[in-house]
Amino acid sequence: MSWPADSADRFDAANRETLNWVLARQPLAGAFLDTKVNPLTGADYGAADGLRGPDWTYGWIQGRGLEALASFARHYADSDPAFAERLLARMRPLYHRLVEISADWHAYFLYDAYMQPVRPEGTGVVSQTRPEEVFTFADAFVAKGLVAAAALIDRPALPGHLAYLHRVVAAIESGRFQIDEKVPLSPAAAAAGPDDFGPRMILLGAAGMLARAGLSAEAEPWASRFIDHVLTHHFDTELGVLRNIPGDDAFNAGHGIEFVGFAFDHLPRGADPDLVGRLKTVLDRSLALAMRGPGIALSLSLKSKELLLPYYPWWKLPEAIRACALALRQGDDERMATWGERAEQAFFDNFWQPGTGYAYQTLTEAGPVDFVPATPDLDPGYHTGLSLLAAAVACPTD
Repeated sequence: MSWPADSADRFDAANRETLNWVLARQPLAGAFLDTKVNPLTGADYGAADGLRGPDWTYGWIQGRGLEALASFARHYADSDPAFAERLLARMRPLYHRLVEISADWHAYFLYDAYMQPVRPEGTGVVSQTRPEEVFTFADAFVAKGLVAAAALIDRPALPGHLAYLHRVVAAIESGRFQIDEKVPLSPAAAAAGPDDFGPRMILLGAAGMLARAGLSAEAEPWASRFIDHVLTHHFDTELGVLRNIPGDDAFNAGHGIEFVGFAFDHLPRGADPDLVGRLKTVLDRSLALAMRGPGIALSLSLKSKELLLPYYPWWKLPEAIRACALALRQGDDERMATWGERAEQAFFDNFWQPGTGYAYQTLTEAGPVDFVPATPDLDPGYHTGLSLLAAAVACPTD
């Protein structure tokens, strides 16, 4: 099959465009990535834009950006060492700054100008609570980024960052991981949270990164436990998809697609055929249900198959490209190649803005809209970049 090999150059060109855009922008507060741009107008967000502006730092984005810079620096080290060094030069201050703000083994979704954790409330913000035993998605993204970066530039500190990552894993498996970071963090809130597979999915993304850093032993046995847990508790045998929350009708296909991509990134070639088949079923059925209109729907009803929201976020398409490409490492499969090509066409035809380095964050059937899926900061090479990178190097003949 010719896909994804025939698209590798296109994926690399898009990634370089994003990375050069990120590198060209001056860091915020001397270290943080500045992707605070309105994707509809191309204008920088300013102080008048409130929580979208430069005085507010999102731990999610900075952790994701750190992992992306480290991953691309590793990727280009031999083929383009000068570009790799530019990435490392930009990565170093970000790494050291994230080391500072996570010194207590915690990171937070949103920080104010004084780097104090806050959360939205009413028309403003209030201080976020900081319970030692509760961990969040911000912890997951920052811990992954710190490990990826330290593996390249700070090996003596690597054990400490790995310990942080393992603390997040332990929190997920012991009911101390809080999904909602816009309310006060507390052990009670974490324990009462929904049985969503999102935390396991995001942490599973560390497994492939660890392997590429020569640290594959650090991913086991928890990565395999995570795959088994999600397929055991969230797989709908009738529909062939992963229910985000068991018994819940609302379906976010993107999370199941992303899980499949991370699972295939972790699994060796020639993995258990039953497991491979089940993962391919999730991917095939998720795309069959949710790929429509300009992309992959944000949320739909599993009962009626109708949209619950009118939005199509950009990130689901690169995740589908990655998942389909990595599925093909397990052997030729016309379904996976066809879905991958469809996702690529939808992404580049409908979302990608050539010459900018970024995509529209959200579309409706009528076109681009000002709707923020997670953070107002644009993607710093994580969802789009790392997904397209995985697809570019996942050619079945490599």
